[in-house]
Amino acid sequence: MSNKTRSVLKIIAIILAALAVLMYMGWVAVPFISGYKFWMVTAGFVLLLISSK
Repeated sequence: MSNKTRSVLKIIAIILAALAVLMYMGWVAVPFISGYKFWMVTAGFVLLLISSK
């Protein structure tokens, strides 16, 4: 896996986790994914595991 791919996966993981936290705090409202906050954080963690060396 190239460094560029790792960087992209890490950025996606950070965005997923940040979006879930912002939705939990009530600062961002995205109704159609509000039930998937746990899975968003889980997917972010998995992406970080995949992108680690």
